[in-house]
Amino acid sequence: MSKPYLLIAAGGTGGHMFPAQALAEAMLQKGWRVRLSTDTRGARYTSGFPHSTEIVEASSATFARGGLVAKALVGPKIAGGVTSMSLQMMRDRPDVVVGFGGYPSIPALGAATMLKIPRMIHEQNGILGRVNQLFATRVSQVACGIWPTDLPEGARGIHTGNPVRAAVLERAAAGYIPPGDYPMSILVMGGSQGARILSDVVPGAISALPANMRDHIRVAHQARDEDGERVTAFYADHGIRAEVKPFFHDVPRRMSDAQLVISRSGASSVADISVIGRPSILIPFAAAAGDHQTANARGLVQAGGAIMIPENALDVSSLTEQVTAVLTNPEAAQKMAHAALSTGAPDATERLTALVEQLAQKETA
Repeated sequence: MSKPYLLIAAGGTGGHMFPAQALAEAMLQKGWRVRLSTDTRGARYTSGFPHSTEIVEASSATFARGGLVAKALVGPKIAGGVTSMSLQMMRDRPDVVVGFGGYPSIPALGAATMLKIPRMIHEQNGILGRVNQLFATRVSQVACGIWPTDLPEGARGIHTGNPVRAAVLERAAAGYIPPGDYPMSILVMGGSQGARILSDVVPGAISALPANMRDHIRVAHQARDEDGERVTAFYADHGIRAEVKPFFHDVPRRMSDAQLVISRSGASSVADISVIGRPSILIPFAAAAGDHQTANARGLVQAGGAIMIPENALDVSSLTEQVTAVLTNPEAAQKMAHAALSTGAPDATERLTALVEQLAQKETA
């Protein structure tokens, strides 16, 4: 008997790809065959996927980038991707298709809709992304990472939480060492694309900390390629021990070692913070569609696990004040770590795999 076959469609950013990776890991363990459909950008994040995951690149495009010519080609590229994926599915029909958002998921979800293949989507944020809005009423389920999620009329939503990778689960609820008069670690993350405003503000805020505190701090700072050199130089010029990279492949380890996380509030970052359980200062991306990063941060903030600074209020002095408040109060920092854990959903992957299996059973019933 052949293995059941799951096609996962995701792309663009780590926010889409990391939960897709978590589902791939779980379904492979359950004996499924798993294929990932993504694009060139999404393929950058596939190194963490299990080697047995089949990876294909689908033709897609977005209206968000490029000039008039590029925008004019979006429709034909997407249509070509849907046609190509339809032919693949007719030759090798998936039992279930799961989309995680991003334009690269359109070909697989479009083809699955045409061929009436069981399908669902997972939305990581509290507000549906554009592609998930398009398919929300055309799938059996909308699995929601944040609850409540704003859904269109007719869409059927269920709260699963945001799946996290196996490497994050391995450090779930890892023991927290409160800040003190010893080496402390700060992790700075700007999402998979980096964040220039964090590179502009965070180094100055850390350099403005009291000297007796600053001398104990080491920083792991994610910065864009074009910002890395100046950020590295700033830390070095101010005697701050720092490692600056465009992407950290060992975020779970670094996060579990940290006394404080300073981060955008992308869905995957919030999920990792809540599952591992660390105090955080969150700066939502102001230009995020529907202000969804503010919605993502709300649960952690309301629980007392995070401090939120709106992007338009972020400057060196405001950030220095908040970092100082956390690192000079070990008891409060410990409470923040516990509060963050209370919002986590370490079983999100199990909930999502259950939905996938239910869809498959309905197809064969």
